Amino acid sequence: MLCHFDSETTCLFLGSSHKKIFQMKKKIFIAAAVIISSHAHGQKTSTLVSDSVSSLAELVVTATRFPTKQSSTGKMVTVITKEQIENAGTKSLANLLNEQAGITINGVFQTAGSAQTLYTRGAASGRTLLLLDGIPVLDPSMINNEYDLNLFSLSQVERIEICSGAQSTLYGSDAIGGVINIITKSNTIQKPISIGANTVWGNKNTQQHNLSLNGHKGKWTYSTRFAKMTTDGFSSAEDTTGKMQFDRDGYDGHSFLASIQYQLNPHWQLNSFLQQSKYAAGIDAGIFSDDRDYSIRNSGLQTGGNIRFTKNRLQLVGSYQYGAVKRSYLNDSLHQAGFTKYEDNQYRSRTQFAELYGHMDIAQWLSLTAGTEYRWGTYYQKYFSVSAFGPYEPPTFDSSLVQQSIYASLFFNLLQEKLHIEIGGRVNHHAIYGSHSTYNINPTYQINQQWRVFASISSGFKAPSIYQVYDQYSGNSNLQPERAVNYELGFQSSAKKINTRLLYFSRDIKDGIDYNYTDYTYFNFIKQAVKGIEASIRYSPVEKIQCSINYTYLTGKEYTQSRKSFADTMYTHLLRRPKCNMNVQFGYQMNQQLGISIQGKYVAGRYDVGGYKKDDLWMADYFIAGLTAAYKLNNHVKCTIDIQNLFNEKFTEIRGYTTIPFLINGGVSFNW
Repeated sequence: MLCHFDSETTCLFLGSSHKKIFQMKKKIFIAAAVIISSHAHGQKTSTLVSDSVSSLAELVVTATRFPTKQSSTGKMVTVITKEQIENAGTKSLANLLNEQAGITINGVFQTAGSAQTLYTRGAASGRTLLLLDGIPVLDPSMINNEYDLNLFSLSQVERIEICSGAQSTLYGSDAIGGVINIITKSNTIQKPISIGANTVWGNKNTQQHNLSLNGHKGKWTYSTRFAKMTTDGFSSAEDTTGKMQFDRDGYDGHSFLASIQYQLNPHWQLNSFLQQSKYAAGIDAGIFSDDRDYSIRNSGLQTGGNIRFTKNRLQLVGSYQYGAVKRSYLNDSLHQAGFTKYEDNQYRSRTQFAELYGHMDIAQWLSLTAGTEYRWGTYYQKYFSVSAFGPYEPPTFDSSLVQQSIYASLFFNLLQEKLHIEIGGRVNHHAIYGSHSTYNINPTYQINQQWRVFASISSGFKAPSIYQVYDQYSGNSNLQPERAVNYELGFQSSAKKINTRLLYFSRDIKDGIDYNYTDYTYFNFIKQAVKGIEASIRYSPVEKIQCSINYTYLTGKEYTQSRKSFADTMYTHLLRRPKCNMNVQFGYQMNQQLGISIQGKYVAGRYDVGGYKKDDLWMADYFIAGLTAAYKLNNHVKCTIDIQNLFNEKFTEIRGYTTIPFLINGGVSFNW
């Protein structure tokens, strides 16, 4: 009846085609990047390189809920800084995340507004938890509870922290592959009034405009940011007819963010925020299938605040957030012959999140973080269609779920601050399946100022979504949480010229939630075993040069239903998740005014669904390159140019859908 385009399961049975790419360019580009980074020598500087290997002394928040040095946590945290975000050109949030080790986002190279599926370390859709300033953002109207990345504007982001591995002890459900903390708050606002503006123009009639107003006066700090983007785009579906008659699927969206902070006294701080995003985009009828009248209109609202208390060894935080998402799919195809002539699918969701947590230094060698959390979500859906058999309007879907939890972590600081150990646990109570517990043990040992080794044993879980529990056709009220156990072992070094990180991880999932094509309901069945290696190097051989390479190797097995026969089957590959993924960047700061960055991304061959009851199909590997340049006229004006798919490579990301051609954008930014 319905096709949820956000579902990883329902719409995988679509068809595919193979695309050839230029292997010679790929080999030359990789070889050149390696040769350059191997033969230069000198001092480190800031360039347009955006991949990040965190310094051991860098403060991170996501790993422990409170600021701590990277060297003091046994978790792997990748930080994307404010400077790296500013130098990302016209890339989206999904583009930037897709360049990080361990992360694959399907749909990032399609036309703007396309559905984007986030995989972290091979974990399926909805198994990576998104945070907005430390608070989960969820959409219960999505089958897997994931949040639409299109509703974030990168221009409103100050910093991103990626904490990989199971993080359910501190962050609860959905944090199986990791958490991504999108931080919008700025600690650098000093002037009473600071104004920024940016305008970008590009091919495909693309326009991006950003405006910001920030300030700090006395006890008040405020920030407002507005972003607007439009583009004519290109056809979402791949045209294999040879007639070149598929229409363009454009995009029109905007996002607004406002926050206010009031420092009541040295101990009490009040914060409030509001983020509102909307976009409309054209989509097509499916793989290889054009539809000029199929469109989506999505909007998201997040608002709330927190109160912080700090005194001596105690810190307390109380937070509340309200969220609302609206998604509309309209297919007005009355002019076409066929089964479905008109289709209107409306989704609504609302969420409430409340949390109280604190941190206390009990002794010089021991501290405690503990808290309690409440999640409520509701999902509403209304569907109407007209076909050759007449109108069809099933009963409206409207249900809600509640989760509550308590958690605590102890942090040990031993052996003259060389050995740090975190031991924690959480008990989660779900309105349907009852209680479930998770744990984590994260030791790290700092050998010296440059080197540390770290390890982790942690469990994670994913609660079944409202749709999976209550849908009248496929819902299953007996669903249990999906359970995962994650193991990590790695080392990290931080020196003046070079930062490196190497990590081995292994994750086992039991009772995985999936759709049963035998009795057409959701059930706990999947077993997944994933192992992998993540390696990152950031090297600054001379003052004006900075190089960055990250590499991810991923191997996995899934015991699930066969996509061809629906019989029990063991797959030795993960759909749409490549075994090898590499990102290369080379930045050169020619002088104080001009900086240039060249980026390259290699994605190995992988499988996609071949169609309903057909074998999975192999998709060829690909390599694409990009270029970013920035020229600083003075302290207030900067000009930029950004090129994606520099060599106009023809490649396939998702079977049946078009990928980006050569795209060029140029703009100017102002700051006062």
